[in-house]
Amino acid sequence: MDNISIARLLDETASLLEIDSADPFRIRSYRRAAEAVEQQTTQLATIADDPKQLLAIAGIGKGMLANIQALLTTGTMPLREELLQKYKPTMLDLLRLPGMGPKTVALVWSSCQVCDIDGLEAAAKAGQLTKLPRMGEKFVTKLLKGIEDHRKNSSRFRIDKAQQHADTIINLIRAFPGIDEIIPAGSLRRGRETVGDLDLLATGPACEPDVVSAAVEHVASLPLIDKLIAKGQNKVSFTLRNNLQVDVRLLPRASYGAALQYFTGSKMHNVALRQRAIKRGLTLSEYALLRLEDNVIVAAASEAEIYNALDLDYIPPELRENGGELEAAATHTLPQLITLADIRGDLHMHTEATDGRDTIRQMAEAALARGLAYIAITDHSKNLAMTNGLDDTRALAHIKRIREIDAQFQQELEGKIRILPGIEVDILGDGALDLDGSTLAQMDIVVASVHSHFNQPAEEMTARVLRALESPHVRILGHPTGRKVLGREAYAINIDAILKSAAQKGVAVEHNASPARADLNDLHLRLAKKHNCKIVINTDAHATEELDQMRYGITQLRRAWLTPADILNTQPTAEALLQQLRPKP
Repeated sequence: MDNISIARLLDETASLLEIDSADPFRIRSYRRAAEAVEQQTTQLATIADDPKQLLAIAGIGKGMLANIQALLTTGTMPLREELLQKYKPTMLDLLRLPGMGPKTVALVWSSCQVCDIDGLEAAAKAGQLTKLPRMGEKFVTKLLKGIEDHRKNSSRFRIDKAQQHADTIINLIRAFPGIDEIIPAGSLRRGRETVGDLDLLATGPACEPDVVSAAVEHVASLPLIDKLIAKGQNKVSFTLRNNLQVDVRLLPRASYGAALQYFTGSKMHNVALRQRAIKRGLTLSEYALLRLEDNVIVAAASEAEIYNALDLDYIPPELRENGGELEAAATHTLPQLITLADIRGDLHMHTEATDGRDTIRQMAEAALARGLAYIAITDHSKNLAMTNGLDDTRALAHIKRIREIDAQFQQELEGKIRILPGIEVDILGDGALDLDGSTLAQMDIVVASVHSHFNQPAEEMTARVLRALESPHVRILGHPTGRKVLGREAYAINIDAILKSAAQKGVAVEHNASPARADLNDLHLRLAKKHNCKIVINTDAHATEELDQMRYGITQLRRAWLTPADILNTQPTAEALLQQLRPKP
């Protein structure tokens, strides 16, 4: 059992405990353990015989050690089985629906004996739920919409989750000698926000036709396979426990480039590329680019060879969506896309002062370790009570503390990283900001974001955000559409009007790199560039390891055809960055 599976089972057990109204401390212990396991780079199965190594992991005590050892040896644990006997496994699905917290799930079960999504939908449509406490017509309408969205998204996986699964599988496959290279293809390689399945392509001496059968057997016996779908001469298809389908192809080096190009897609990109080949007397397939008249191989070993043979510059995978990339490659006008190495700062992150996990110093040290030259600490304002948001008094004290630590860093590290005081201030329902202007004036970075009243009509929401942009203190508009990938649709808003106003006022718009948000999305980012908007990319990190989510945001910027010059926090220093932002009043 791999770490992702262990973490999932621990997290699901915590959910079952919540439904059972268990002790909150006990629930949190399972949540913390799940997070700790998921973040481990070493597979726990490889150190299961050494309890000391397991106990050395923060969040793993003696009781949790016993649970993990049970999971590794039996695939389950006593508490989980006990709760599953008391409640139905399908009740876990209900927790993914809007408004269906553990107490509500328990109430629906005890009152209506509903334990799955189909039953909940039927009960809602039959009017059974409106008879229960706190479940009026508005709740039911929202719930039915949530069920519809869940069904639409249930076969998709967020890019970060898909990448974690891909990394785990790749490491297991690499254990077989003679496999030199494994690359994810398909929508994951193109960087789409969600992935329906995984395509993994491997090559190396062990993948040559005369010996590949042994590598196929190795892949077909991977321990994380839940169901083996097919096993062919050089391909293995299977599903994981979460129903994610994985296709692994083991290919000879001679045709690897053609296969990588073909299976990366997109479909329409490949159609256009094949049409271009035919016009040149060639035919392109997953095996090679061939000359039609005599079937002689023109190119096959690398993608670059294939594109060059078709009189094209190499097209990065993120651009392969048939959105003008072939025309640009033919005229040598493809942009020099932004890379992770171009980013010099991160202007949106949270600390233990509100709902973050780590301290100001720890976030700064982690950012420095990742090569950043500046960060902004932007904890929440008071409207978000659940996050322990800052009121004006606490915010002013927080600014002072940030500046003190920044001064210490300048002395200790000779200016290698700057720490800017900031805030993520709530845009209230009427467009006013959540803190006094005199407080905001003392911040270097003010990120204004919507965190409430998501159901406002489009005209009202647009007017609300436009009013917030009028504040001279706002320098960045945070996650402008409020969506959660596979979790919550964007609120109704005229994004075109928002981007035009932001451009006019010099307010930067944020691409929130968290894969849970990816907001602005790639299409909106292209629109932002069209309107000459200033753009920043931030992680919205709530813990040091979440600073690594910048990579997923970079992928979306690349999909939007953006270059380093399009992004403000490629500026080399904090001072240069602040000059590019809207001037402080």
